[in-house]
Amino acid sequence: MSAPDDDRRGAELVSALGAVRARIADSCAAVGRDAQTVTLVAVTKTYPASDVATLARLGVTDIGESKDQEARTKVKELRRLDLRWHLVGRVQTNKARGVVSYAHAVHSVDRPKLARALAEAAAAAERVEPLDVFVQVSLDGDPERGGAGIDAVDALAETIAARPQLRLCGVMAIPPLGSDPDVEFARLAEVSQRLRANHPQATRISAGMSDDLEAAIKNGSTHVRVGSALLGRRGPIFS
Repeated sequence: MSAPDDDRRGAELVSALGAVRARIADSCAAVGRDAQTVTLVAVTKTYPASDVATLARLGVTDIGESKDQEARTKVKELRRLDLRWHLVGRVQTNKARGVVSYAHAVHSVDRPKLARALAEAAAAAERVEPLDVFVQVSLDGDPERGGAGIDAVDALAETIAARPQLRLCGVMAIPPLGSDPDVEFARLAEVSQRLRANHPQATRISAGMSDDLEAAIKNGSTHVRVGSALLGRRGPIFS
């Protein structure tokens, strides 16, 4: 980008970030929550590292990516910045070694095999801090969209909790297509409550994106994963 383009893009991000932060604040106020209890994860998949750097200058340091290869490229380019990297897309077990080298959190752990692979990779890398993980919950049981079935959440959580290399944070979900987000996030809140009965530390809920963050916050979300409302809709930079 030329300097004028850089300035224009910076202004776009400032405006969009202000709007997203206002939505979060208003949503929290509506249900008597402190906006500081909600972490904004900026999902920058397909967008350049320059956008991440701009967001970091604006105080957004929790960055979400969907693909390991794209994430590692940006992590390397932005290694001098103090960022927390969240992997929010589906993870193949053969990517575990790479993921544990940079990720602070994985939001999409949906099967014991993946949990074990991440734990073993973290142990092999002698990682100091445990990897934060969320159990991805399938609210509709569609295996194509990822997530553990509601009946499988407890067993998966036990697998995670048994591994010292992993820190069980809570649950994550994406509402089924065409569903009422308020209804689905209320169901996720029930799953979270049940999980906390056996794992009191698993208090976090990763739920809500650009179109439905209000419903997610209403139902207790602690991490909203926002992409298009923050970065806009345009052609991909990464394929």
